[in-house]
Amino acid sequence: MYQADQSRYTVLPYRRCGSSGLLLPAVSLGLWHNFGDTAPYENMRALCRTAFDHGITHFDLANNYGPEPGAAETNFGKILRDDLMPYRDELIISTKAGYTMWDGPYGDWGSRKYLLASLDQSLRRMGLDYVDIFYHHRMDPKTPLEETMGALAQAVRSGKALYAGLSNYDGPTLEKAAAILDKLHVPFVINQNRYSILDRTVEKNGLKETAAKLGKGIITFSPLAQGRLTDRYLHGIPADSRVHTDGRFLKESDLTPELLGRIAKLNDLAAARGQTLAEMALAWLLAKEEITSVLIGASRPSQILDNIKAVENTGFTAEELAEIDRLSV
Repeated sequence: MYQADQSRYTVLPYRRCGSSGLLLPAVSLGLWHNFGDTAPYENMRALCRTAFDHGITHFDLANNYGPEPGAAETNFGKILRDDLMPYRDELIISTKAGYTMWDGPYGDWGSRKYLLASLDQSLRRMGLDYVDIFYHHRMDPKTPLEETMGALAQAVRSGKALYAGLSNYDGPTLEKAAAILDKLHVPFVINQNRYSILDRTVEKNGLKETAAKLGKGIITFSPLAQGRLTDRYLHGIPADSRVHTDGRFLKESDLTPELLGRIAKLNDLAAARGQTLAEMALAWLLAKEEITSVLIGASRPSQILDNIKAVENTGFTAEELAEIDRLSV
């Protein structure tokens, strides 16, 4: 029977979600990849055990994570039953709804019908009474924001979620959504957005600035830019890489000679800091006071152990930051 490492809370710092009372580990585990029907169950189990044994208390899912959609939640539910359920009160489990999940007009976007039905399905797949954070996964240009936020409020009032979150929102829409949620007295605490050295969208669309102004946390996904912010592609494309095994998110055409040249220079900068490129990329995010946590993905337990080393050095000189900015463009 699995017993968690007794020293697990000595590894990572825990950071507050904005001005809320909720703390998240500086590094969280995302189940976007490697937890679907095509992944070996014992490897998934080892990933979650390794994460929790090293202080990662936050496991991030969505209704459509797979393949097939729903598979990641189903597999995580089995891991909960096999290993982690005795530690439920030490875990932050989040899920989302907002992308296509089932056929017909009620399985997508941001209607009350879709969000609340999806949450019920997610809870059944994971075998849970509640999730800690329930996110709306993307902005919906056609559904009134009041309806979507009202659904999040209902999820919290029903006890099926403890906190509300927003994902892939921009600054202006975030501000409008937060005002609605404040009026509804909903504990909205965190935004989840793509952010990395190579993707500065949240710096340009107002999300980062608005979240700080409103006292809301930010958790970043794709902090390694789908593996580009590692040394993995500096000497050719490995046969087992995501480029070959799953071309939905990273294609060979994305790895241009110009980009690889910039990545090589970032890799040199990381080495001069005594870090791997991946560690530096995560540390660069964690150095920002607006960032609560970085979401990592992993296909092997060793990758989790490598990534959490980022917290050991999150200090940057002005010269290093300027060089990173120059190479990111």
